[in-house]
Amino acid sequence: MKKLSIIAVTILMFLGQSCTQNKSDKNSEIMNKTDTTEHYTFDLSEKVIRQKVTFKNRYGIILSGDLYLPKNAGNEKLSALAISGPFGAVKEQSSGLYANQMAERGFAVVAFDPSYTGESGGEPRNLASPEISTEDFSAAVDF
Repeated sequence: MKKLSIIAVTILMFLGQSCTQNKSDKNSEIMNKTDTTEHYTFDLSEKVIRQKVTFKNRYGIILSGDLYLPKNAGNEKLSALAISGPFGAVKEQSSGLYANQMAERGFAVVAFDPSYTGESGGEPRNLASPEISTEDFSAAVDF
């Protein structure tokens, strides 16, 4: 079991390091890039739209996320959620899956990579910081 855990952690660290960082200078933006599904561990619901987004936390670290919206929402105001995974996880994994499911149910959801992880900025990479994590969630809610 210990060997399996070490292998899983190694794989997650490799995946986190292989993603590119977004170097945008804007405070927040919705990027008009084609959404590719090659890195996601789940299929996007046919009832949901996914858009790449970036925003900064109060320390100026650029966070990368995906905004999930129900296709049939129109101009309707939606309740919103901010979701991120556990240490080492990226938005293309469980947090994106949950965001996809909640958008199917009518929520606007941002699933994001925390600072120092995945496509989000911050050095050194793969660092865990409860204080920065709190700021990341605050920035996601503000976004």
